[in-house]
Amino acid sequence: MALTNNDILKKLRIALSYRDDDIIEVLKLADFEVSKSELGALFRNEDHPKYMDCGDQLLRNFLNGLIIKMRGPRPPKSK
Repeated sequence: MALTNNDILKKLRIALSYRDDDIIEVLKLADFEVSKSELGALFRNEDHPKYMDCGDQLLRNFLNGLIIKMRGPRPPKSK
């Protein structure tokens, strides 16, 4: 069985011991806004009526935000 983006996000959340506020903060570092209710919908069971699929863009921005948080902002390119 292949992992979905929701599964990957759940596993990262548990591994990093992140709460909703931490995930929202990381997404803001990547200039990606998401509300707490939207985030909660990502962590629901698939059969729940308010369940929402985690898109590639959200997961990519979360990973980019983690890079910024861990390494710091990218230095400007010199010519």
